[in-house]
Amino acid sequence: MVSKKVRTEVREKKHKKVRNRISGTAEKPRLCVFRSNNHMYAQVVDDVAGNTLVAASTVEKDVKAELEKTNNVEAAAYLGTVIGKRAVEKGIKTVVFDRGGFIYHGKVKALAEAAREAGLDF
Repeated sequence: MVSKKVRTEVREKKHKKVRNRISGTAEKPRLCVFRSNNHMYAQVVDDVAGNTLVAASTVEKDVKAELEKTNNVEAAAYLGTVIGKRAVEKGIKTVVFDRGGFIYHGKVKALAEAAREAGLDF
């Protein structure tokens, strides 16, 4: 009997494959995305130094205050705008996008497009 794999295990395996191919540097850091059932998280990471340069999530009070719900496409788009503006303020223009094993659709796509509109290039 064939058993179906758990969705999180499949995502983690895809994420490991993605992480083997891409890495963030000081000149071109990695914008990584994680979404749970209730919230979304985004951070810009320099993998060489092991530092998080910029971070934003729907858990933060100022971000949460602007949102009606924290787990929909509108929340993801707002989070993309926030992370994009914070990165540009720190002087980060180009990044490598790490979708974290999630399908580039819906919330992840909304976050990426909003970050592009906020000034990030990827």
